[in-house]
Amino acid sequence: MIVSSRTRLLFVVAGVSSSLALAACGNGGDASTSSGNARSGGTLTLYSGQHEEMTNALVAAFEQQTGAKVRVRFGEEPELANQIAAEGSASPADVFFTENAPPLTALSDKGLLAPVNAAALKQVPSADNAANGQWLGVAARETALIYNPRSLPANQLPTSILDLSKPQWKGKLALAPAEVDFVPVVEAVDKLKGEGAARDWLKGFAANAERYDDNEGIVDAVERGKVAAGVINHYYWFRAAAEIGQSKMSSRLHYFGHQDPGALVDVSGAAALKSSKNPQLAQRFLSFLVSQGGQQAMVDSGDWEYPLANGVEPLAGLKPFDSLQPPNISAAQLGDDHDALSLLQQAGLI
Repeated sequence: MIVSSRTRLLFVVAGVSSSLALAACGNGGDASTSSGNARSGGTLTLYSGQHEEMTNALVAAFEQQTGAKVRVRFGEEPELANQIAAEGSASPADVFFTENAPPLTALSDKGLLAPVNAAALKQVPSADNAANGQWLGVAARETALIYNPRSLPANQLPTSILDLSKPQWKGKLALAPAEVDFVPVVEAVDKLKGEGAARDWLKGFAANAERYDDNEGIVDAVERGKVAAGVINHYYWFRAAAEIGQSKMSSRLHYFGHQDPGALVDVSGAAALKSSKNPQLAQRFLSFLVSQGGQQAMVDSGDWEYPLANGVEPLAGLKPFDSLQPPNISAAQLGDDHDALSLLQQAGLI
């Protein structure tokens, strides 16, 4: 529900008490698997805000390769980040895996992350890693506009995401303001266009759009023709299309390109905790995530995100990664989400 999503994001702004943070970890439960033969020994505790399908595929492949045991604690990444901050040096987490980079930046700023092994950092483009080398990029997703051609012809598509604040879009849009994937888009508009422009854009967008819980809700609404268009990450459309077949989809994707803020390529990342009780195993897991085997396991999981390491191809059907034309801002430059969340609050969206 919107109320719970709003609460999740406000945790990042206001902080969360230890008791609330510890309760939050129960949302997704704990999952653990083992390979039976502990060739390298040891147990790794992974806090994951990423999709369960992708995470489980990566964990299974890592355990099979190394013989280590991985215990996974799933949850929303803002809650997990606040939990790690509340736990401090007593955190049981060895590695934190996120959908978006800002929670990692926030923990890095608090001095809670360890440097990533240099060899692992070199497996992905430097712009997709933390500038200080304390987290690394694992996968990427493109911001896009999902639209229904029956109510929004291709010749009426916006050229910029900023156009969506204009009066002619009133009643035509879907927005999931509390969706963690939308926050980096707000941060990109703020960094690229300025705080005033970002605030005005959000207020206009809010006036024009129906609100939904998440990207899946937007996809469903556009598919059924309830609204003409909405802002999502690309892979939500492809996941829906994989379930029913692309030929049966009523909606389409529009990529803004032209270095528009709406063409943001956001990065899913991972980091080892400075307090990890298994630092060598934590670094081995990070290295695995960006290895050929790890990146292929991610692709094979059917999550439809782009692999970042060279030599691994994304799933067929995705727009070529080198043709996306994103804005000139890296994942690290997005910061810790604080400014974006403040803007969302000012616009009355969370």
